[in-house]
Amino acid sequence: MSSPKTVALVTLGCARNDVDSEELAGRLAQDGWQLVDDPATADIAVVNTCGFIESAKKDSVDALLEAHSLKADGTLRAVVAVGCMAERYGKELAEALPEADAILGFDDYEDISGRLRKILDGEKPKAHTPKDRRTLIPISPAARQEARTFKESSKAQDKFKLGQGSTFSRKRLGNSPMAPLKIASGCDRRCSFCAIPLFRGAFVSRRPTEVMDEARWLAENGVSEIFLVSENTTSYGKDFGDLKVMESLLPELAKIDGIERIRLSYLQPAEIRPTLLQAMVSTEKVVPYFDISFQHSAGTLLRRMRRFGDSEKFLHLITQIRALNPQSGIRSNFIVGFPGETEEEFQDLVDFINAARLDAIGVFPYSDEDNTEALKLENKVDPDLIQSRTNLLTTLAEELVNQRSADRIGEKVRVLIEDEETQEGRAEHQGPEVDTTTFITNPGRPTAGYKVGQYVDAIVTDVAGADLVAQPL
Repeated sequence: MSSPKTVALVTLGCARNDVDSEELAGRLAQDGWQLVDDPATADIAVVNTCGFIESAKKDSVDALLEAHSLKADGTLRAVVAVGCMAERYGKELAEALPEADAILGFDDYEDISGRLRKILDGEKPKAHTPKDRRTLIPISPAARQEARTFKESSKAQDKFKLGQGSTFSRKRLGNSPMAPLKIASGCDRRCSFCAIPLFRGAFVSRRPTEVMDEARWLAENGVSEIFLVSENTTSYGKDFGDLKVMESLLPELAKIDGIERIRLSYLQPAEIRPTLLQAMVSTEKVVPYFDISFQHSAGTLLRRMRRFGDSEKFLHLITQIRALNPQSGIRSNFIVGFPGETEEEFQDLVDFINAARLDAIGVFPYSDEDNTEALKLENKVDPDLIQSRTNLLTTLAEELVNQRSADRIGEKVRVLIEDEETQEGRAEHQGPEVDTTTFITNPGRPTAGYKVGQYVDAIVTDVAGADLVAQPL
């Protein structure tokens, strides 16, 4: 009997891509593939690409080229691109990057095993021609669940079957005590700078039973913190005809044995309702962490972005959050140099960031993105001015985040240990990967450290830049 084929999954981009990779891993493992960490030791490498902004696309191309270079050693036989950039560009990417043996889109995921076996057999599948995935499901959100039910009942799915009629496939690719849990896919917003709805499709919520089953499965597989992810978490339930489904789901997730923390990602400020705020701060195990997509603060510029709000409304929202829980962590990202950004609008953003006292700030220079409305807008900002403003705001953001961390000296925190060697972890207000972290120092136990997955109650005693230093209570 021949040995099983080996596959390495390389993941770039956001937590939603992390989930996609683990879903692909689940399907492959179920069909007999052996998963390996190092592409150099695999028969085939699958690179899950990111196609959000120019820098992310470059990282994806670099990863594909790096994997291709390993083929010279003899073990690796094929390199395949999947993910957002593969879906977004398809045939165009295949022509521009012949080093990739195949470019697979989202529609290939259900039979990923069959696709990869054919590639190893020498077949070179035709890359798809990208299409607007928003047109694949009904315009009416309420009709989307009906269409999804029909599709699932008429076509067999190669997935694990886990109670209550829900189905999913997933295999963990690491042993972190934190794991993202996808609650929806796609987006109905029409932000003028963003192409995500075009290649991710319209917004579709996963059923609460599916979310619950996957959360239980994660808990059974060593996860104590779940990170609810989607393109727009505040829209969860709209296609069920009830925008308050999240408020009902959170308490049920909190009842799952083994789950100690629940964290929400990517909240749209215009959709954050009082009932959701109350649920997030009052539900046991839901941490006071608010990942809010502000993008800018000048009302005039936000309208050009096809977004809502302004500095006054955003500061009022922040005040509401901190009134409910003063220790809440709030993070956001901002785009600098959007077409037509005036000195006054940029100064509005500077003033807002000064006043907001955010815990984590991402600053990104604007770049034209294919098939977006902003691509055709006039009054483009000079690239040198964009870079100058980006540098200025980045420096300011670093200073303010450092100060916000220093303000937490004396606070009690509960830290989830994620690195045993450095005794590094995250407090409740710190999100995974992109935010600050907390280092535990324990003078009373210099040789006995905490294990990965342990929770440590501590008090903040110092800072290391924006990171916190805490001693166990």
